[in-house]
Amino acid sequence: MPGPRRRRPHRCGPRRRIRPRSDRGRDPGRRLRPGRPGRPSLQASGQIQVISFMAEQTSASALPTYTPEEERRVIRNSKGVPVGIRPDSRWTPRRIVLWVAITALGVLGWTMLAAVRGERVDTIWFVITAVCTYVIAYRFYALYVQRTIMRPDDTNATPSERINNGKDFDPTNRIVLYGHHFAAIAGAGPLVGPVLAAQMGYLPGTLWIIVGVCLAGAIQDMLVLFFSMRRGGRSLGQMATDEIGKVGGIVATVIVFVMLMIVLAVLAMICVNALAASPWGVFSVGCTIPIAIAMGLWLRFVQPGRITQVSIVGFVILIGVIVAGRWVADSAFGRAHLHLSPTALVWAMIVYGFFAAVLPVWMLLTPRDYLSTFMKVGTIVVLALGILIVRPIVEMPAVTEFATNTAGPVFAGSIFPFLFITIACGALSGMHAMVSSGTSPKMIQKESQTRMIGYGGMLMESFVAVMAMAAAVSLNQGIYFGMNTSTATVDKLAGSAVVQSAGNREDITAEAVQNLGVTDVHGDRIRATWETWDENGNTITVHDGDAYRAVAEDVGETSIVSRTGGAPTLAVGMAHILHQVGGGRTMMGFWYHFAIMFEALFILSAVDAVTRVARFQLSDALGNAIPRFADPSWRVGAWITTAIVVAAWGSLLLMGVTDPRGGIQTLYPLFGIANQLIAAVALLVVTVMVVRKGYARYVWIPIIPLVFDTVVTFVASWQKIFSHDSALGYWQQWRDARAKLASLTDADQIAVQRAIERNTFIQGTLSIVFLVTVAFVMACGIVRVVRTLRTGDPSTSEDPRQESNFFAPCTFVPSALDRKCAAEYEVVGDPALIPGLKQAERAARLQTAGTGTGDGT
Repeated sequence: MPGPRRRRPHRCGPRRRIRPRSDRGRDPGRRLRPGRPGRPSLQASGQIQVISFMAEQTSASALPTYTPEEERRVIRNSKGVPVGIRPDSRWTPRRIVLWVAITALGVLGWTMLAAVRGERVDTIWFVITAVCTYVIAYRFYALYVQRTIMRPDDTNATPSERINNGKDFDPTNRIVLYGHHFAAIAGAGPLVGPVLAAQMGYLPGTLWIIVGVCLAGAIQDMLVLFFSMRRGGRSLGQMATDEIGKVGGIVATVIVFVMLMIVLAVLAMICVNALAASPWGVFSVGCTIPIAIAMGLWLRFVQPGRITQVSIVGFVILIGVIVAGRWVADSAFGRAHLHLSPTALVWAMIVYGFFAAVLPVWMLLTPRDYLSTFMKVGTIVVLALGILIVRPIVEMPAVTEFATNTAGPVFAGSIFPFLFITIACGALSGMHAMVSSGTSPKMIQKESQTRMIGYGGMLMESFVAVMAMAAAVSLNQGIYFGMNTSTATVDKLAGSAVVQSAGNREDITAEAVQNLGVTDVHGDRIRATWETWDENGNTITVHDGDAYRAVAEDVGETSIVSRTGGAPTLAVGMAHILHQVGGGRTMMGFWYHFAIMFEALFILSAVDAVTRVARFQLSDALGNAIPRFADPSWRVGAWITTAIVVAAWGSLLLMGVTDPRGGIQTLYPLFGIANQLIAAVALLVVTVMVVRKGYARYVWIPIIPLVFDTVVTFVASWQKIFSHDSALGYWQQWRDARAKLASLTDADQIAVQRAIERNTFIQGTLSIVFLVTVAFVMACGIVRVVRTLRTGDPSTSEDPRQESNFFAPCTFVPSALDRKCAAEYEVVGDPALIPGLKQAERAARLQTAGTGTGDGT
């Protein structure tokens, strides 16, 4: 991580409109070549200043030497300091062959998944198809968007370089920031959404996850990140106010904040459910906090910039903690002190969320997210390798009977629009736009890193969703539906006679699954089937109730039927694959509980980061009335806004664990729609900014996902409000509950129906409010676009340009030229920004170079 904070003046008053610079849209590589008009020659100015500085600091031989081709690619500021590198986009025979091979493999993968299919579809094609599509989209489509709309300029200083207050604005190593960004956006959605959507078959969800991320989700994340970075790291709500207008912006800010509180509370609730009564999970997740703090302090003060060494040590300690967690959980200490109740976990999460949001990002939030990414990405890579090695067969048909009706036992709703709502992340997520306009734009080092962080981070999350889908559909259909069908639905499907005569839930569930009317890939009616081992270690196949009991015994649970929510199903699917790679039968329980803990860690990283993001959103909103709140360095304002945010989602979460029939359970059905409505607002703001920047010819890039997401969310909201289907419509459920109350006499049944009446009333009311307010914001955005096109007004809310004096690579793996420029920058760069300098050395160089000059000369 970079050195100590460097105070820079920050404008916290009203934001003034500025016209874009005449050269803002040009390629910085062409504009800044040595010898071109408009700037002094590199040899005439930059090298003279550099050498004069070097005469006092070191010999000229310490500077690296460049070939003419390398020098042509180096981007320097007006003082000759390297600030970036032009990409080498030449096509060579080797590159052509490589991309032709990747394309051919990707086409083969899609053919096997979508066209050929047949009775045996190998899950290996999920991995191949996804990876090939991702790399093609990243190399070509994302680069096209970067060149046409974003046009990054590495000679322009980012907010982290300009402000660099060592708290929220901190130039962060691109790999660490990638880890933070990925950990922050990767919440519950990519894990449980695909598992739930698998009831419609493997093909619809897989298509949406892979195609949707390339054309919608990753585009949203990348563009929001870039535009927020150009505006000093402003929040989505503040950008809506600046670009759409005051009225529409205020409405967008308020409604997005409310929906974000619902999203946060639901994410936290899933995490609480995963960690409750799990000493192993509590110990392992809790240990990531002191490990992260130690990493942050070490990188800040002991070995600045030594990312590799600290990463290796942190990863080794993390693995040790995970392995030791199983022993700690079985110890007397674990049973006595780490067996926490849901209420205790809620308060622990509230306290943690507050401190993670107010402490400097380099101390806790960023290193913990970076550390979490090791486990997240590592686990998903191990799962992908397990799929490649084991090659499990897809048990779920490409499309099931539930894709075209509302009778699905997992969730109600047909493929359109509810598939795109259920998979709330992995393809497109509004919460990502909050992170992309929250923490990440305040820490990114160079503008050219936006594609790697924004687009690349979202592709990684999409791959998580694909692996979750592959793990779920590789399970036997009977096991899948038995785990994801609620107890009430199971009893209804089995019939009262079976419920009364059966001696256990497993046999009742087996009868209910057979009564679903679902067929397998052979056209036969499904039944629960599981391969296990007898007492002699021989492989046997069991069916129906025995299959459910065998699964529970193999993973170390008392029962696995009606374990709804998706997370337990994913854990069984992962354990089913990974135990065949390492450990055998004896490791089945380990992999299952490891997956449960993995899911909790996955989600918690999103909760802490989005809490900080919500704080930024609230601070920006209050800053319009009280300018002091707009100052990110004002600690009192940060504490106040953070306290409000954690109180909001914490109260909803606390109600959820203390009142099972209310609180968060009431708001959970709104999670998917609220999340995608935030995405619609984010894409609208991006569309307005693209038009106002003068790039109307490329506005189709954000408009395509905007129109699709708007139609999906509005149709889903309409059906939830006005549908007369009791499985779907909130108000129909409200009417049914009121009708039943008149004929009930049992106190427990009356309480249940009153809870349904209250919950559906809240759900229906909020659905109407969300739909109306987002429609109003859409109308305001359309008016702004039409007005801009008519008047040709080129005004923008971007911050004034300030020349950069900082160098950092823009690719994940630095090239040889990157390393040369980094070595030169360590000699000629700004001492306050050079990575890897210790405190004493930095202070000495600042004093020698002239404190506050900021140019290294």
